[in-house]
Amino acid sequence: MPPISNSHEAALAPDKLVILDRDGVINHDSDAYIKSLEEWIPYPAAISAIARLTHSGYTVAVATNQSGISRGYYDVATLNTMHERLVALVEAQGGHIAHIAYCPHGPEDHCDCRKPLPGLLLEIKQQLGINTLEGSWMVGDSLRDLQAGEAMGCSTVLVRTGKGAKTEMKSIGLEKSRIFNDLAEFTDWLCSR
Repeated sequence: MPPISNSHEAALAPDKLVILDRDGVINHDSDAYIKSLEEWIPYPAAISAIARLTHSGYTVAVATNQSGISRGYYDVATLNTMHERLVALVEAQGGHIAHIAYCPHGPEDHCDCRKPLPGLLLEIKQQLGINTLEGSWMVGDSLRDLQAGEAMGCSTVLVRTGKGAKTEMKSIGLEKSRIFNDLAEFTDWLCSR
């Protein structure tokens, strides 16, 4: 994706940035991994929510662990095809995704980018040219999403879609997070503040 222009970068306030996990937040998740474009099934309300965030002056980015690449289930070209579809669906509704950061590594690779480590969020921060993520929003369906956000000073949000309901039932580590049924409900709340 092309970088955002310098004039926009300087104007982006951290509290106007919403970072989304992908699987389970934007699209259906699978314990067998999302391995193809055919398996990548977006939540229609999530696509609309991203467009509404854009229309309300928010910048939207995506931070997603994609260990299926290191496991050999799919390749980067396949992942790019999924992300091209995501961007096209959002843009068809007048929305925009500023950057998609992904980690292709597995847990055994000991990388710096796999959530709960904050590497993907650091990439987004650098790509968008902002000084801090403190006050930005991190939306996910797993504890590791929230931990990555908290490490960077983000306000964290758990959605009940994907693995979110199971994460909520464990209720460990959610003390600082707001909880919503899905991305659309969070967007309604955020845009009405």
